[in-house]
Order: sequence, then C-alpha cells, then structure tokens
Amino acid sequence: MVDAPPGGFAGPVKRSVTIAGHQTSISLEPVFWDALEAAAAERSLPLNALVAAIDHARIGADGPPNLASAIRSWLMSR
Repeated sequence: MVDAPPGGFAGPVKRSVTIAGHQTSISLEPVFWDALEAAAAERSLPLNALVAAIDHARIGADGPPNLASAIRSWLMSR
C-alpha cells in the first residue's frame, strides 16, 4: 500500500519568474517549488537566477525539454 505524502497530493501551481529580463510562468507542484527555493538558498542565489541557470543548461541540451520538466529533472538529479 502507498500512503499519501504529508499534506496530501497537490497539483501544479503557476508562478511567474524572470529570465534574462523576460517574464515567463512555470507550473510546478508545491513540493518542487519548495525544493527549488531551498536549492537557491543553498547557493545564495535568487530563485530567478537559479531558474535562469537551469534554463541555460536546458537550452544547450540535445532535444531540450520544456522548462518545468528541466527543473524537475535537475532537482531530482542533485
């Protein structure tokens, strides 16, 4: 049997971020937003700066995924 995570299951939440001076919206589940904020704090970076760095790495990849998928993948691989 599988139990629900603490706080239950939650769908994506859309937030706006600025990348290279351009606003875009990203939809991530709250657990991923929390992890992204923690990763930014660990690196002493603003959230927008970390998202921009992930986006830069994503664009350089072969067959780049969408930004939300890249963020989730990056978070799970760290």
